[in-house]
Amino acid sequence: YEAIDPVRYLANRSSGKQGHAIASALAKLGAEVVLVAGPNNLPDPGGVQVRAIESAVQMLAACEAALPADIAVCAAAVADWRVDGEAGQKIKKDGSGKPPALALVENPDILKTLSQLNGGRPDLVVGFAAETEKVVDHAQSKRTRKGCDWIVANDVGPGTGVMGGDENTVHLITAQGVEDWPTMAKDAVAAALAQRIADYFEPS
Repeated sequence: YEAIDPVRYLANRSSGKQGHAIASALAKLGAEVVLVAGPNNLPDPGGVQVRAIESAVQMLAACEAALPADIAVCAAAVADWRVDGEAGQKIKKDGSGKPPALALVENPDILKTLSQLNGGRPDLVVGFAAETEKVVDHAQSKRTRKGCDWIVANDVGPGTGVMGGDENTVHLITAQGVEDWPTMAKDAVAAALAQRIADYFEPS
C-alpha cells in the first residue's frame, strides 16, 4: 500500500484479516490493544483502539507513538520498498507505450526497529514471516536477523489461499524451537497465539 499518485498505488494481496483477528483475540483476553492498520475493508474489532495509516512510514510512527507496550505483534505485510516521491497529480500516459520509470527506496523495517530499541522495547516482540519456500528455515533466519522473540511463519505461495483467505497454516518459532500448528481458521490461529502470549506472561 505505497502510493504512486493520488489515483494509483502499489499494493499486495494481504487482507489484514489475521492482524485484525489477533487484535480482537488479545482484547478478549483483557489486553489493552492498539491496532495499527493499513488500508483494508474489515470492520474495526470491538474493544480495540484503531490507528489507520496508509504507508510504512506512517505505520512505524504510529507504532512508536503507541509505546510503551508490553507486547508488539507485527503481522502486517508491509512493502519492503516504496516509490521515491509521490506524484501530486495523476500520472498520464505519454503516448510512448512505455511505463513511467519508478525509483524505489527502502521502507523502514518496523519489526527490526521495535525489536532493537535501546530503551522501551516491548517485553515480547512477535513478527510474522510470509514465505513461499523453505518457510521454517527462512523464518528462523529472520528471527535472528531482526532480533524479535517469536516469529509466526506461514506459506503464502500460489495455491495456498492464505493471502485474502480465511485459513492459515503457521509455525511458531521461538528460541526454544519450532511448533507446527495445524491448518486453522485465522480466528482460531489468533486465539491460539493470544493464549500463547498470555501463557508467556503468566505461565500455569
